[in-house]
Order: sequence, then C-alpha cells, then structure tokens
Amino acid sequence: MARLYEYQSKEILKKSGIKIPDGIVVETPQQAREAAEKLGCPVVLKIQVWAKGRAEMGGVQFANTPEEAEKIAARLIGMKVRNFQVEKLLVEKKLEIDRELFAGVIIDDYHKKPLMVFSSIGGTGIEEIAREHPEAIITHHIDVLEGFPEYRARGLLSKLGFKGKTLVKLSSTLSRLYKAFREYDARSAEINPLVITEDGDVMAVDCHIAIDDYAVYRHPELGIEIAREFDRPPTELEKIAYKVEENDYRGTFYFFQMTERPDPEEKYIGFHGAGGGGSMMSMDAVLNRGFKIANFTDTSGNPPASKVYRAARIILSQPGIIGYFASGSGVASQEQFNSARGLVKAFMEEQIEIPAVLRLGGNYEEKAIEILETFSRFIPGKIEGYGRDDSPEFCAERLAKLIEEGGRKVHRVKPIKEFTPPQGAYSFKTLTGTVYIDHSACARCGAKPCVEACTYGVLKFENEKPVLAISEEDAAKGKCTECLACELACFLEGEKAIHIDLPIAGLKEYREKLIKEGE
Repeated sequence: MARLYEYQSKEILKKSGIKIPDGIVVETPQQAREAAEKLGCPVVLKIQVWAKGRAEMGGVQFANTPEEAEKIAARLIGMKVRNFQVEKLLVEKKLEIDRELFAGVIIDDYHKKPLMVFSSIGGTGIEEIAREHPEAIITHHIDVLEGFPEYRARGLLSKLGFKGKTLVKLSSTLSRLYKAFREYDARSAEINPLVITEDGDVMAVDCHIAIDDYAVYRHPELGIEIAREFDRPPTELEKIAYKVEENDYRGTFYFFQMTERPDPEEKYIGFHGAGGGGSMMSMDAVLNRGFKIANFTDTSGNPPASKVYRAARIILSQPGIIGYFASGSGVASQEQFNSARGLVKAFMEEQIEIPAVLRLGGNYEEKAIEILETFSRFIPGKIEGYGRDDSPEFCAERLAKLIEEGGRKVHRVKPIKEFTPPQGAYSFKTLTGTVYIDHSACARCGAKPCVEACTYGVLKFENEKPVLAISEEDAAKGKCTECLACELACFLEGEKAIHIDLPIAGLKEYREKLIKEGE
C-alpha cells in the first residue's frame, strides 16, 4: 500500500464533500506564524509523518498566538520520529469538540469485500476500542455493486442511538467516505477522530488513507513517488530503483534499503533474492552467519537479464558492503541463465572486488552456473555459483569464508562510466536500452558467435555483419528480450563489438553525490 500524509488524505475527503478543519501545510516556522495569523488562533500544529500516536510523541501541539505557533514549529520541524525526519506541519484551526468517533473502510481480504467500520468512541486505536468497548462498534461488508448509500448508513448508525440531524450528517459522511475510498482505489481509509463539534457539525479531524500499489498509476495527481508499503519516506536509491520497475513489468524488481550507510565493521552485505519464501530463508541463512543486510532485493517472476543487471548495479551503489549474496527458492521456474547474464555484465562493468556467492537454483541452473564460472575470470572479486542442491546455509558459509580469505575488502562505489558508441556504429532500440554493434570490429571476427547466441532470432548476418532480423519497431516493443547473450558471446569469443546500453535514470548523479561526500 502507498500511504498518504494526513494533509493529502484530507484533501481527498474535502473533494468528496466531507468537512475538514481549515488548515495550511507549512515547512518553516515563519510559514507557521503566517498560517496562524491567517487562520486565527488558537491553532493546532501536527507533524506530517506515517505514524499513529503522534500526540504521545509530542508531535501535536496547540498554540494560542502566532508567536507561539512559530516557536512550536521551530521545535517540530526537523525532529526525528521513528524513521522520519519531520519536513512538513499541518496547521489547523482548533475546533471545539463535543464528541469523538471513529470511521474507516478497509479491504477485508478474507471476504473479498470492503468493510465499513464505525465506532461511537474515537481518539484511540480501533483495536483498543474493540477490545475494551466492543458494544460501541458496528461493521458492514459493502456490496461493491450497490455501494454504501446513505440509507444503509442510517440503518447502521441508528443501532448506536444516533438520531435527528446528527444521524443525517453522519450518514452522509460515511457514504461519502466509501465513495472516496472507491474512487481513489484505497486499501484503507481511516478517520480518527471523526468529531461532532459543539455547534453540531461533523468533521474529520484526522485521516489516513493508503492507496493500492497497483492503482497508483491511475492517480498521478497524488504525487506518490513509490507504490510500496514503506513505513518511512523512500530513500534516493529506492526512488531510482522504483523507476526501473515502474515502466518495465517483465518480472519483478523490489528494492528496499535497511540502511543508507552500511558500516563495514557490522558486516553488511548486499542481498539479492528471488521469490518471497526462498528469499526469507536465504536471509535467515546469512543473518545466522553474523551478517547484516544492507538491502532486500527481489528479482523474480522470470525477469529479463536487463532487469537483473540493473538490480545488481543498484545494490552495488551501496558503499561499505563486504559481500554480495544472491539466493532464492532454489526451484525457481524462471530461466536462471538470464539472472546469470545480468549479474556477470554488472559485475564486469563494476569490476567488483568483494566476493559474491550466487545460488541460482531452478530452470537451467547448470547453464547459469556455467556462465558464472566462465566469466568469473574477468571479475577481480571471487565469484561462486551454486544450484538447488546447495543449501542457503552452505552458500552463506561459503560467503563468510571468501570474505575472510579476501581480507574483508570493503566495496567502494565507483562513478558510472557512460558508454560512447564507436563512430558509425550500427544500433537499434530495445524496450529499455540500445544495442550498439561496431561493424568495423565485426569484420575482424572469425568466430562470429553473436547470431548463434541469439536464440530468439533477433539477429541475422547480412554481408557477414550482424543486423536485425526483425523490424526496429518490433525490437523496441520487446521482441528483443534483452537477454544479453549476444554481448557476452561477442565479449568471450568475438571482438567485443557489441555493447548493450541499459541506462539507469538518476544513478550516475546519485553516485557522484556519494563520492563527493566521501561515501
């Protein structure tokens, strides 16, 4: 789920016709003062983080004057809250509250329906309310064809004793909440507290909405940077990684950083999994060997070699790691030679010096291990490949031994060297990159292994030079699967005439910044 901040959630409520307090989002103490002057005091200042219990953390403060609002904002902006550094505050007009309630809609995965939850008690977690005051709660599974009309809401609310104008206003609010939930493809939408003011109005004082990951693309207006269920804002490297996945749905690439600055003394390694269960088992294996995980990465669902390549280069953009460990389920249905090709291309371009243990169990694992062994001599660091019969524990033990034998070398992030194609090089676009072929070098090649390596029939010989066997349009649409076979075959047996350029947006600048900061 992609979480929204309170102020974003409230904008959705407002557009849906649900009343919210007058408020202004601020980023500086001076702006907080100006907001308080505009709204009229007293006001409440609330830190904008993805966390509940902000009041208990000191993240909700009241100010009676603009000057007081400025002083409070100076304390709140920049404060650390769990995994957040506070950058924004929501300044709102303080309400005179008569009663606090709770209203929420979630997806009930068991019943495969939206579930409306309402409580006549609010202000605390719904779990606590359910435990201590079960009689205060009503729930209703919503028929998605019918929706949640106001008459349905009135029937439920009347059971809790609401009547008159309050019943009408609450019914309208719940009906509108579900409409907002549906319109924005939410997984959850929670108003806590939903309040009845002293003058009888119904308003949402706090709200948190989470959008379904797979629906984020339909709502660019929300400005969601990463469609992931994070408990903190994404790091720069996570944003770069997400851009790889965002427009390439061939297989899965998930990247999550455990720390932005791995400490070599704490034995951090880059972790590259494939498949949920197998990756968890493999993580346990390296953790039990005393390692720490700098990142969690998953490339599964039969991704192309190009996506595995990009994943490896992003993992290797983390300074301070002392090893690289790849291991998935061991019986993956994906073609493991694609993973092997992506890894060796990344390792050769990076010229990594730290050891890497790669457990690529599954379809064509023998071919994958052969590729790793063949190209390992072009990589400074020790590279070992294993298959399904080698347990994650054994592979973790091998990594530990290689690290110690190598003197615990620490990975240093290097600048991205942009590829400059030879003058007059033949080229064509793929789905996410460009293939360059230096035909002048091809003229010197006796082996000509590239076309044979291209088992998908993308290349053919024309005047003894490799060219497209399909249209440029088809290659760009994905008929060239970016398997990297032609480049690696040419590197090994030919004249190194083929280079497949697979750019990673933002990575060059990210590394330059790291290096400038001294990693």
